[in-house]
Amino acid sequence: MRNFGNDVGTEELAHFEVVGTIVYQLTRDMHADEIKAAGYDGWYVEHGLGVYPQSAGGDAFTAAALQSKGDPIADMYENLAAEQKARVTYEYLLDMIDDEDVAKPIRFLREREIVHFQRFGEALNYVKDWQEKKHIFYGNERRRT
Repeated sequence: MRNFGNDVGTEELAHFEVVGTIVYQLTRDMHADEIKAAGYDGWYVEHGLGVYPQSAGGDAFTAAALQSKGDPIADMYENLAAEQKARVTYEYLLDMIDDEDVAKPIRFLREREIVHFQRFGEALNYVKDWQEKKHIFYGNERRRT
């Protein structure tokens, strides 16, 4: 069975890189008065102008944000939900962005979330179809009848 998760997971890390690059480009030339006026002074004290992964609410990214039960059906539904949540987040960002140079890559990332959702849906169907078939296990090999 093809490992759908690794392909999409690798691309998700690239999404972080794109968003991080946008944040860096928007903040790299900020001066102290601009940092304070924007309310970034606390951030600056902790991270300078570095990109640090956290939620909009200020919660730092940790592995606890990733979910896995080891059950392919449960994990596929978790992935589907994550893709939809990411899509909605990009839509909310687009509601607030008036800079086309920022909006264009965010729209691209939003489109990728839609594609990922479709791929996970296909993988879910593949797993469900495989589970419905009769299987004969011989030694360490799996053989279908």
